[in-house]
Amino acid sequence: MKADGELNLEMVARQGGHFRETGVTGVFIAGSTGEGLSLGVEEREELAAEWARVAGVEGLKLFVQVGSTCQRDAVRLAAHAVSVGADAVATLAPCYYKPETVGDLVAFCEPIAGAAGGLPFYFYDIPDMSGVSLPMVEFLKVGAAPMANLAGIKYTNPDLAGLQECLRLEDGRFELLYGNDESLVAGYALGVHGAVGSTYNFAALLYRRLLQELENGDEVEARRLQADSVRMVRVIGSYGYLPAAKAVMGMLGIDCGPARAPLRNLTNEEKSALRWELEALSVIEFRTSTAL
Repeated sequence: MKADGELNLEMVARQGGHFRETGVTGVFIAGSTGEGLSLGVEEREELAAEWARVAGVEGLKLFVQVGSTCQRDAVRLAAHAVSVGADAVATLAPCYYKPETVGDLVAFCEPIAGAAGGLPFYFYDIPDMSGVSLPMVEFLKVGAAPMANLAGIKYTNPDLAGLQECLRLEDGRFELLYGNDESLVAGYALGVHGAVGSTYNFAALLYRRLLQELENGDEVEARRLQADSVRMVRVIGSYGYLPAAKAVMGMLGIDCGPARAPLRNLTNEEKSALRWELEALSVIEFRTSTAL
């Protein structure tokens, strides 16, 4: 965002370059961190089009989150994602009038998946934000037939038993993208296929080291790095998570601007205190971005 809250599409290229430099392989746009539900439909189309351009330049996979309380808007956004060259489409559940059953949720998602054409379609399960908590293994079972392009779930849900059920369904047919940054070690141990989370925007190098330690068999070091991640998230959350996370991006030279209402943005004094606390943790490498 610009200072006045309007879209700042010029910053997308800088953010994309930062992701490439820090080893991120894809972007999931207009989700929770991207304030997707605080944007209008036209703004989301503009954002998707610019990210499609930048993703092509930087070699990033592009997932477009199209969820809305209005099914028709989500269908429109899914078709637009196809038109600009996205690699996948995702939707979260409507969060005002909510689906009460798995069947209701599948019926809501089916035309959105259809508008995505041949692109992989993912459900974005984030019950803490959407207020919709339904068994995801049943969603996959019921949704597989009417949604032939149903590829899996962006799983931002603390239910690890449910995660295992999804991972084992039909011999691992579906892709589970883990959305709980603070427990990535647990997701890895259970067999997730990848991770999509907010702190990878500014701390990807920490998590790449964590994953490398797991690959090397050093679980003790991986758990230590995971504990660092937890401390980082706790500090950022103490200032109001999303506005503080955007402030951290600014510390890397990528000015993402303010968060939209009703979120309260940090004062300059709070930003200074946040940076001091994060530097004391020595978790985020503030000097890694060439944007500085």
